[in-house]
Amino acid sequence: MANRIKNEDQYEALRDQGYSKEKSARIANTPNAGKKGGKSHKYEDRTKEELYQQAKKVGIEGRSNMSKEELIKSLRSH
Repeated sequence: MANRIKNEDQYEALRDQGYSKEKSARIANTPNAGKKGGKSHKYEDRTKEELYQQAKKVGIEGRSNMSKEELIKSLRSH
């Protein structure tokens, strides 16, 4: 008996992108596959401290001397 694909459209799209049959089937059969994840807040809505912590997390040099606007610009270009 052949395995059924739960999300045929997603399976076909993945195959068209060059994924193997096995990988396409695994992804298409994953619960909640294709659903969007959580939304993060826009940088402008975050505090300077939150932006600083994010810059620290991704390793942006010179972050301690940056303004909020500079942190946003650096995070977007990183």
